[in-house]
Amino acid sequence: MATLFEQNRNYVLGDPELNIIGDRDKLAQWRHKAMGPAFYRLGRKIIYRGADLNEWAEANRFEPAKVRRD
Repeated sequence: MATLFEQNRNYVLGDPELNIIGDRDKLAQWRHKAMGPAFYRLGRKIIYRGADLNEWAEANRFEPAKVRRD
């Protein structure tokens, strides 16, 4: 499994590491549409766990099909 994020770290909006998956607006759109990585809403604060981000990234991993050339 990919470890793009520190497993035991919590990330909050504004952390530059979150820009890997999307900017603040994109993350807000995903939350509104119930898409994207799991998150916690504590009052007005949004928190992403590193373990959840890595799990989401792995689930969205794309492996291009090998092209057969004759």
